[in-house]
Amino acid sequence: MDKLLTTKQASEYLGLSPVTLSNARYTGTGIQIPYIKMSSSVRYKQSDLDKYIETNTRNNTGETRGSEV
Repeated sequence: MDKLLTTKQASEYLGLSPVTLSNARYTGTGIQIPYIKMSSSVRYKQSDLDKYIETNTRNNTGETRGSEV
């Protein structure tokens, strides 16, 4: 089963500010990571964070998103 992380835990895992994740959820722009809303709590699946990291890993600045290695 996937580990569920709070916004604070997810931001630490990604090396980002919690505000960055909160703003992305609110505006729908910037970082696009699925999240789970449970009552007033927000959780992120660790596998979704890992997928985001993998998708945004580059070897150089000339690479574009989705390019094959």
